[in-house]
Amino acid sequence: MKVNASQLVKALSLEVLVPSTREELEFEAPDQNRPGLQFSGYFKHFACERMQIIGRAEMTYLDTLSAPVRAVRLREFFEYEMPCVVICRDLGCPDDVRELAAAHDIPVYGSKQHTARFQNDAMQYLSNVLAPRQTIHGVLVDVHGVGVLITGESGVGKSEAALELVKRGHQLVADDVVDIRRVSETRLVGESPEMIRYFMEIRGIGIIDIRAMYGIGAVIPSKSIDLVIHLEHWVRERNYDRLGMVEESTEILEVNVPRIVLPVRPGRNLAIVIEVAARNLSLRKLGYNAAKTLDERLIEMAGKGGAQ
Repeated sequence: MKVNASQLVKALSLEVLVPSTREELEFEAPDQNRPGLQFSGYFKHFACERMQIIGRAEMTYLDTLSAPVRAVRLREFFEYEMPCVVICRDLGCPDDVRELAAAHDIPVYGSKQHTARFQNDAMQYLSNVLAPRQTIHGVLVDVHGVGVLITGESGVGKSEAALELVKRGHQLVADDVVDIRRVSETRLVGESPEMIRYFMEIRGIGIIDIRAMYGIGAVIPSKSIDLVIHLEHWVRERNYDRLGMVEESTEILEVNVPRIVLPVRPGRNLAIVIEVAARNLSLRKLGYNAAKTLDERLIEMAGKGGAQ
């Protein structure tokens, strides 16, 4: 995946030591490589597709090499295609590194941070930028610390339910359009596109600004997606789950997320039901399942009755 070079420099507070004609840098993963083994002559498993980070250890080792050996190692190192090289601890860029990098059009950046600290910052930034993404029509709300993604067809009442939740003290993340990224193998994070962030459309009223109307505490820029609640108009013939024994899920960006279908009919307070669903999910994560507990009690009572 390509990353804008100027944005990378700005986000990580880098200094351009050797400029490049590349406006975008190609990264396959957010991982980095410290080329100590390569400087010692081992290139068999060289992760050249990663950001190359040179710290004090690598720079000191280079200084111990004789001029002919150093020239051979650096020449072989820069023959590989790599996105960029970052020299940490404000160590500067040696002339031979500068010349080889410029010849192969590989950008070299400098950082004043300690190497380990820079690696952590770079990993977080690249993990965010390179994360798989998907856009979903829905509403994302933080309810008691649980990220609830409300979905359903247009006009079913998603925004109205979210507005009631905001009035009850919960926080809006996104309305109508939710940008989702997978930040790990099991975690999704949703946010609103910047253009419509914190705005909400209410039919009959129009566009409202939740932050201006309810205060900064009523909104949050992003939130993990822990539960999907799908709203649909009540269908009399459909057999809706009344016990909660069966746990449904839906797949988003190859991550399974718990899913609940809530039928919508006049007089039903969806905000309270969504609150209960969020609290119930938190209890289940702690190992408590009310439906299973009731089922165990019924089995126990039936067993006592049979014994008598």
